[in-house]
Amino acid sequence: MKLLIYQPKISSVVSAKALKRLLRSVIFLILLASYPYQVNAQVTQPVKKVVPNRQNRLAELKFPRNGAPIGRRQGGARRTGTECPDLKTPMTALVPGEESADESKSFLAFTVSEYPTFWVYVPQLPSNVRSGEFVFQDDLGNDVYRMPLTLPEKSGAIGISLPQNPQYALKTNNKYQWYFKVYCGAAQNTSEYFYVKAWVQRVALTSELESQLKSAKSGEYTVYAVNYIWQDAVTNLAEMRRTNSGDRVLSDDWISLLTSVGLSEFASAPVVWRYGFER
Repeated sequence: MKLLIYQPKISSVVSAKALKRLLRSVIFLILLASYPYQVNAQVTQPVKKVVPNRQNRLAELKFPRNGAPIGRRQGGARRTGTECPDLKTPMTALVPGEESADESKSFLAFTVSEYPTFWVYVPQLPSNVRSGEFVFQDDLGNDVYRMPLTLPEKSGAIGISLPQNPQYALKTNNKYQWYFKVYCGAAQNTSEYFYVKAWVQRVALTSELESQLKSAKSGEYTVYAVNYIWQDAVTNLAEMRRTNSGDRVLSDDWISLLTSVGLSEFASAPVVWRYGFER
């Protein structure tokens, strides 16, 4: 007697619709399993450091005190009578320095130029005060250059350039002192005056600094400033601002540069004059 075993027939062909449903389910499960990993990967991705803009870099600079000597940044007065009036805003040398309760110090500034330009903020002066003088001396107090000036009527920053004549050229590594005086009253009266005094030293132009200056795209003043070459930074920016007074970027950079040396109160003042002397 044969034993009959029941074997159900199984279809060997799976319908196309069933296969598609199966594949979709498998793909969904794979994506679901990997989703937390992808989120974690996005969260742990390093954040790019934001590079400060140029204005921030200039404002955050801190020009160092370069040792002795020091000068007088805000204008003092030499009075023998009553000719020199009290000024609401003091005459101020636009140089690095610091203020204290009893003294306004100017720090030694650097330049790479043989014939640098020196900058002073001159406030609104009485109508009878229009005579000034620029005095440039070596470190022993011997005159190198002296020039009388007629001051502009408008308050603001003025620059005084040394003549491009070899006898006035700064020697590398030498220190020099300069004075800017505003005489009170009659032009012939030189006994009463306001004055500021500052120091400058010429340093060598290195090949690295020269390369940076050649590749500068937005004004050399930024390169000078980050290398603490104050005299050339302020001159380059002041001249660009004087000839492009409506440029907002230059105006913002001027504010930032003066703020970096504690002179923010003069940052809105215009550049009104530059005395450029001929050979």
